[in-house]
Amino acid sequence: MNHIISRPLTALVAMTCFATSVHGDHDTPALADLYADSFKIGVALNPGEIRGEDPSAARLVSQHFNSYTAENDMKWERIEPTEGNFDWAVADDFVALSERNNAFMVGHTLLWHSQTPDWVFEDSNGEPASREVVLARLKHHIDTVVGRYKGRVHSWDVVNEAFNDDGTWRDSPWLRTIGPDYIARAFEYAHAADPEAELYYNDYNLFKAPKRDAVVKL
Repeated sequence: MNHIISRPLTALVAMTCFATSVHGDHDTPALADLYADSFKIGVALNPGEIRGEDPSAARLVSQHFNSYTAENDMKWERIEPTEGNFDWAVADDFVALSERNNAFMVGHTLLWHSQTPDWVFEDSNGEPASREVVLARLKHHIDTVVGRYKGRVHSWDVVNEAFNDDGTWRDSPWLRTIGPDYIARAFEYAHAADPEAELYYNDYNLFKAPKRDAVVKL
C-alpha cells in the first residue's frame, strides 16, 4: 500500500486555485494523476464538502484527490452520540461520494481519547464503568460501524493518538479503564468486523524519536 497524504481541503485550495487562475481548469493537471505511481493524494472533508454544497470545492475534490477521509463525522460523538443510537446521515453521504469518485476511503476514527461521549466510560449512576462494560461497548461500536460499511470503506484509523510526544502512554479514559491492551482489542474487533479492510494506527509528531520509538515498539 502506498502512503496516503491527507490534509483538510482548505490547505490546498489556494494552491490549486492559483494554478487554475493562470492556466485554466483544463490545463491544470490533477495532483492525483501526477503522483499516481507514487502515492495517493488525500483530503479530509467536512459535511458541506461531502454534500457538494460549494461547486468549486466539489470540482477540486473530484479533480485532484483520490483518497477521502471524513474530518469529524465518523468519530464516535457524531456517529453514536448516545448508546445504541447511530446517526449515519453524513457518513453514508461520505461513502456514496467516495464511491461515485472511485476514491480510496479512510474511516476516521474508531477509537480516540477525544470526541468520545462520556457515557462510553460511565455506568448508570455516572460512576466509572468496568473494564468489561467498556470493552463490550467498544466491540459493539466497532461491529456496528465497520460492519455497516464492510467491503466498501477500504481502511480504518482504528486507534488515534495513544502516545504523548515523550513516548509515554497518553492518560486517556481508554487506558485508565481497560489498560494498554485496549489497542489490541480494538484491532481484533475491527479485523473481525471486516477482515479485508486495511487497519491503521494514526498519530502525529512521529518525527520525534521518543514517540516514534514507542509506536514502533507497539
